[in-house]
Amino acid sequence: MKGRHPRPVLALSITALFGMFAASVEAKDYTASEKAIRLAKENIIVDGHIDVPYRVKEKWVDVTQATDGGDFDYPRAVEGGLNAPFMSIYVPASLDNSPESTQLAHELIDSVEAIVARAPDKFAIARSTKDVRSQFAQGLISLPMGMENGSPIQGDLNNLSAFYARGIRYITLAHSQSNHISDSSYDLRRKWKGLSPFGKTLVKEMNNMGIMIDISHVSDDAFYQVIALTKTPVIASHSSLRRFTPGFERNMDDDMIKKLGENGGVIMINFGSSFVSKEAGAWRTGLSQARKALIEKEGEESPKLANFEESYREEVPYPYSTLDEVLDHIDHVVQLIGVEHVGIGSDYDGVGDSLPIGLKDVAAFPNLVQGLLDRGYSESDISKILSGNLLRVWQSVEDYASSYTDN
Repeated sequence: MKGRHPRPVLALSITALFGMFAASVEAKDYTASEKAIRLAKENIIVDGHIDVPYRVKEKWVDVTQATDGGDFDYPRAVEGGLNAPFMSIYVPASLDNSPESTQLAHELIDSVEAIVARAPDKFAIARSTKDVRSQFAQGLISLPMGMENGSPIQGDLNNLSAFYARGIRYITLAHSQSNHISDSSYDLRRKWKGLSPFGKTLVKEMNNMGIMIDISHVSDDAFYQVIALTKTPVIASHSSLRRFTPGFERNMDDDMIKKLGENGGVIMINFGSSFVSKEAGAWRTGLSQARKALIEKEGEESPKLANFEESYREEVPYPYSTLDEVLDHIDHVVQLIGVEHVGIGSDYDGVGDSLPIGLKDVAAFPNLVQGLLDRGYSESDISKILSGNLLRVWQSVEDYASSYTDN
């Protein structure tokens, strides 16, 4: 990020502005009605992206029990009605092009299997839409898995087969840097101008094998190339709308969303505040600029860097987004391409302390349902948003792979 450290008078004015903003949104009470709670419990809720495996790797906790901190554990999932969260097998871009990326992916899958092994009366691995539905009927929380960053494939389709066998059912082609598959929306170096030659082959092989293609994180060019190549609907497992966050390529613009609708795919809305509102993104830019200015002034060894974000937050309060703003994203997708193409991809345990007011952890899904009811969504439409749309895409991907195998 480029820019100078704001003058003290500007910093104070921003503090006052964000403080007023925080006070206004905190004042709203998000309370779910009995009907909203019932709908959350009666419906399958699929969340396209929860970062429990990496959270557990960083600091082990037993999510089969109540935990301190974090956004997910069994009691809170039950409270919120969440019963089919995709466990993110997240591999940092720093491990791209190294054998450690493949190793880490297998270790994270091991950790999901360990959760189930510790509590088979609470959780079960889900490898198909049939698994999700049957496990829901049994009162179990399904744990399907998606791989965030295709780096562990290492350009080897045998690795793709191995990860499918272990339960991976979607792959986010890239993460924060361009890899051997695709350019990333975060990476200014557009090495491939979209997909690599291997990436184009991979799209077809994922279709044939029955793995959903996740276009979250990829560049715009890569998105359009995926859409041109794929024979099945695709997903954005945890993305929101650029309309509300101008200039943030990580989100999708209206033209992309329309193309996703033509493809039959689903965008699963990310709850992270910087994905939801431009104010949160501006705050993050301000933080980066202030940190850079401190380094320029005092150097990389400055003791002030140790707790820099915490200190910055005290001076310039973080402008949390709200449940209502998340609903604005859902509304806009519905207005553009219909209710059949939107889902939920919260990014719980993956966006730190940036979750919206009203949606602070997985226990809050009834609040989301209440918001949808308040905006006039029918119970049928709410069911589609909570899981029906993603399960439709997943089923379509399964059906295509089955027909390919049969032929």
